[in-house]
Amino acid sequence: MTPARWTGCATGSADMFPFPHLTELGSSWTHVLLALGAGLILPSVVDPTNNRHRAALMGISFLLALRYVWWRGTETLAPAGWTIDMLASWSLFALEMLALIGSISAFTIMSRIRLRSEEADAHEAWWGEQEPRVAILIATYNEELEILERTIVGARSLRHRNKEVLVLDDSRRDWLRDYCAEQGVRYMRRPDNKGSKAGNINHCLDRLAEDPVPPDFVAVLDADFVPHRGFISRSLALFHDPKVALVQTPQHFFNADPIQHNLGISRSYPDEQRFFFDYMQPSRDAWGIAICCGTSSICRWSALREMGGFPTESVTEDFLLTLALQERGWKTVYLAEPLTEGLAPEGLKEYVTQRARWCLGLMQIARSKYGPLAKNNLRLRDRWSVIDSVFFWMTSFPFRVAVVVYPLLYWFFNVIVVNATLTDVISYFGVYFVWSFMAQRTLMPGMFVPVLHDTSQLIGALPISRAAFTGLFRPKGHPFSVTAKGGDRTKVIVQWEMMAPFLVLLILTLLGLTLGIFVDRFAFNDAGDGKWVVIFWTIYNVFVLLMTILACVELPRRERHIADLPDRGILVTDGDIRRQWISSLTMEEARLRGKIYPIGTTGLLRLRDVGDVPVEVIAQTVDGNRVRLTPTPQQREALLVRFYAEGAAPGTGRAQLAGLLAGLGRRLSFSDRR
Repeated sequence: MTPARWTGCATGSADMFPFPHLTELGSSWTHVLLALGAGLILPSVVDPTNNRHRAALMGISFLLALRYVWWRGTETLAPAGWTIDMLASWSLFALEMLALIGSISAFTIMSRIRLRSEEADAHEAWWGEQEPRVAILIATYNEELEILERTIVGARSLRHRNKEVLVLDDSRRDWLRDYCAEQGVRYMRRPDNKGSKAGNINHCLDRLAEDPVPPDFVAVLDADFVPHRGFISRSLALFHDPKVALVQTPQHFFNADPIQHNLGISRSYPDEQRFFFDYMQPSRDAWGIAICCGTSSICRWSALREMGGFPTESVTEDFLLTLALQERGWKTVYLAEPLTEGLAPEGLKEYVTQRARWCLGLMQIARSKYGPLAKNNLRLRDRWSVIDSVFFWMTSFPFRVAVVVYPLLYWFFNVIVVNATLTDVISYFGVYFVWSFMAQRTLMPGMFVPVLHDTSQLIGALPISRAAFTGLFRPKGHPFSVTAKGGDRTKVIVQWEMMAPFLVLLILTLLGLTLGIFVDRFAFNDAGDGKWVVIFWTIYNVFVLLMTILACVELPRRERHIADLPDRGILVTDGDIRRQWISSLTMEEARLRGKIYPIGTTGLLRLRDVGDVPVEVIAQTVDGNRVRLTPTPQQREALLVRFYAEGAAPGTGRAQLAGLLAGLGRRLSFSDRR
């Protein structure tokens, strides 16, 4: 590889829109500043619920993406020939273009949105005096009683009266059978585990069909998902349309996912799935391609029986159910209201395993009879829905790995992957990136923080990429991997196996950067001023890798329920009755602000909707006490309902810069050990 064969561009094309009084670099930055300035005024002129406004924003993003693609394809690639430069340059370009196709598809989907809350209001109780009969199915495999208890109690507490709660036990546990009998809910088990979760549900559907009065609708809850009390009534309102077969509602989580928790940003950064459930699903609904996500959904009984139950050809039976219904002319719709909340995977391995399973299942669907290229009755938009998902799983994660690896080719082997001047990179990529970011900030405020977003993708990129290609080329013969929930989370756990590749990449990145700066034998100067691009790219990767490595150190967890709003309780002790602030409340403990009592003091804590709970002071704080609660079984159920089945969505819906910086600062200083 000689400088004469593959050199940086001598002149740039950023003078397309010249600013004669500025240098070429200044002119390029002016393009970026224009995009930034336009983006800053977008929130004041754009209505995110107006589809014309959305289409205009996404249309501009699309045009800027095409401008960037043209530049990359015509001015930045190595000359054709059997060289390492050509192989590296063109392979990265191919990965980038595939990922960009996925982004353009997402832009198109996001150009519309449909919110159905007003429709649900208008058609509330459309059925008249006789409520439809609803079977609530709770599928379980190996969950602990603590997890199942809150789901069963929440299901029993639903406001809809004409319901039956069924626990479908695929582990055949006698203690669970006895607990269900105590709770007055129906217990089912089957002789085998054929078909995994879908097979478990189908076994129950067959038994329900034998009942004297089968249900009108079937609600599905994962074992760790608690319904809010209005889940059934709000969702049923959308079945006023007789063509609607399924209503999906969003999934919210009352605990932080591993990335939020391990980086100390659970209160200032939204969980990874907020983008899909809060923004992508309403947009998909506007196109008529809303996806069933399993839990937190309700399906029409007649539609399920028509198609013989849940399909079993994929480990993601929910998406497959969507396509099976749509092929038969049924509608699947989405109600963007927080009506359930569940337990996110608390361990990093479980978190990645879950997403790899989703990826594998999607690839199985792409190769099934419901695939986008198969002979079936799916609409063109349904096929597009599958293709969009395939592009997401097959391109986003491999490209994220490539972004970290390819700069190393320059530092260690002097391979120039992108032959571009700094001015062109700023003008073409910078403008596209800034505008797209500002458009997303307008339509999805607080969703994307660049380094953290890339961290969440990189941490699972290797197993997810492996699952994508395995599922595409060998779709059959893969077991259903249950996502473990709960368990002991009281210790610091370092996921060395997961961390190792990122640690190696960080060392190589820092070594390459250091050698490139101080040793002339590495990273020759034939990249021209494009070397500044490589340096920026490399430094950015250092931050992403640091965050990824930090996320691999799992911090202890403890249950923590902070009141949605400041709450008051009455503490009754011998001869003393005082109203105190409740600053935190769990099933076992409460923290009270007010008069400080001696350790060992006993009394009653009067809680709203719970009653007088026996308490004992176990510790004194600066402004009050910590007390241990010993609720009765009835009070325990009331607490479960209060924690999980009432109130607004848990967690945060958008990033908060000050909180992010504070949380990351504490984490990096190792002062946040939870």
